[in-house]
Amino acid sequence: MEDLNVVIAGAAGEGVQTVGEVLAETIAGHGYAVFAWQEFESRIRGGQNSYSIRISEKPGNAPVIKADIVLALNDGASMKYGPLIQTDGILIAEKKIRDRMIAIAFSDIAEKELGNKIYANTVAVGALAAAIGMNIEVLHAVLAQKFAKKGDTVVTANRIAAEKGYLLAHEGCRGICPWQLPERDTRYQLVSGTEALAMAAALAGCRFIAAYPMSPATGIVTFLAENEKEFQVFIEQAEDEIAAVNMAIGAGFAGARAMTVTSGGGFALMVEAVSLAGMVETPLVLVLGQRPGPATGLPTRTAQGDLLFAVHAGHGEFPKLVLAPADAKDIFRQTVRAFNLADRYQIPAIVLTDQFLLDALFSVEDIRLEQYSPEFHPADPSVIDDYHRYRVTENGISPRLYPGQSPHLVTADSDEHDSTGHITEDLAETVPTMVEKRLAKYRALKSAMRPPEEVEVEGSDRILVGWGSSRPALLETLEGLHKNGIRAGMIHFTELWPLPAYRFPEGKTYWSVENNATGQLARLVRSEYGIMFSGQVHRYDGLPLTGPYIQEELQW
Repeated sequence: MEDLNVVIAGAAGEGVQTVGEVLAETIAGHGYAVFAWQEFESRIRGGQNSYSIRISEKPGNAPVIKADIVLALNDGASMKYGPLIQTDGILIAEKKIRDRMIAIAFSDIAEKELGNKIYANTVAVGALAAAIGMNIEVLHAVLAQKFAKKGDTVVTANRIAAEKGYLLAHEGCRGICPWQLPERDTRYQLVSGTEALAMAAALAGCRFIAAYPMSPATGIVTFLAENEKEFQVFIEQAEDEIAAVNMAIGAGFAGARAMTVTSGGGFALMVEAVSLAGMVETPLVLVLGQRPGPATGLPTRTAQGDLLFAVHAGHGEFPKLVLAPADAKDIFRQTVRAFNLADRYQIPAIVLTDQFLLDALFSVEDIRLEQYSPEFHPADPSVIDDYHRYRVTENGISPRLYPGQSPHLVTADSDEHDSTGHITEDLAETVPTMVEKRLAKYRALKSAMRPPEEVEVEGSDRILVGWGSSRPALLETLEGLHKNGIRAGMIHFTELWPLPAYRFPEGKTYWSVENNATGQLARLVRSEYGIMFSGQVHRYDGLPLTGPYIQEELQW
């Protein structure tokens, strides 16, 4: 089957996300892959938001703007999202405003048949299920599970509401709804980027999280707090971002694996503490969920505008790690890797995500959680006679003991210090030695960095270069170009600092594709590899990159 794209649209507070989640779970229950992403305005009520679902036989994680079906929960949603409907697509709404549409009075039916308008959205879900040819019994099972805690009366009412919408849409679909989703044996797991990151942190052995709420990263803490007993993690909502990051550093110093999460504005407040973690050589994992700036910017939209900020965060010279996952599976891989490398090299590690990636819903298969295991590198106090916390070693990594772990004194100081951790003013020998010791870890870390992914590079003259969450859109761009007879390849980075030892193939032209205005990866690549770019595709309107958008901008 060809991919089917559905958009649910309505005002904030109308239940757009709930409708989308119910539909996504129902589709998954039929054995199909789902990719969903959200677009919402920065307001609690009103405005127009959307929940877009891409339905396919195999997982595909690239967003699509055009829609086969738009379900509009109000008139404003019909006006805003109606133009996205493709020529042979349909609109489902309360009022008849075009030829190819199904008009159903969701609210009136809910009030007359069930005595409460609250069931209007379930009527709408039932209508949408009929339009794409789903089995209503699968929808009933999803609704029963979702509303089980509210009691049998609510479950029954939702069942009736769904049936009303389903039957009415079934009649209205004649001649305009060619879609059918017969049940398949395949089963995929649904996981959001937020859930994947939270679970990955728990798998990595994270036991302490301190944070101050800031979208799009707040959901990570919320999900962990809801499951803190199962994940065995302690959650602290700090009074501000400065307190949060320093709590996490303190927990790391005490021996716990610790994390904090924030967005650009909060990260700006944390930068001095990132430098502190570098100086005291304490592991810290910091999740930076990007959104458009500067200042408050667009709090509910997406961007890749903080790459250089993350790479250069913190005054002074010290090693740090920056990783940028590409999709849900990669979130598991890179988050666990961030914890393991932060622990091994005793450095701050930044996991660079964005609103699009965190709020997206993915279908994943074959997630073997046992492959994501924590790696610890503790020193053995029983074999240490004279303990120096910052002992100089060939690779810069000193033996790390925790306070109270043994009789040895563990000392740390944000001032420059000697190997024991005590302040020093020995400018002739100790200070240069400690600077060089810390930077030796940078060289060791660089050797551990994995090279970028290459796709269709051999045999292609034109290469797209991107990073992080742009990967699915880049892959879809290559498919579109190949269909048009254009050979092109992709080089995609997820390990961004230190940049890995890598040699760009010669004799090719390179094009920067990024979700920012200034080509931040391109600037980094130029400075580190000496590669010049022939062109660029930069999106900075708050929306994610898509295959069609990239192709149109390339004009090849």
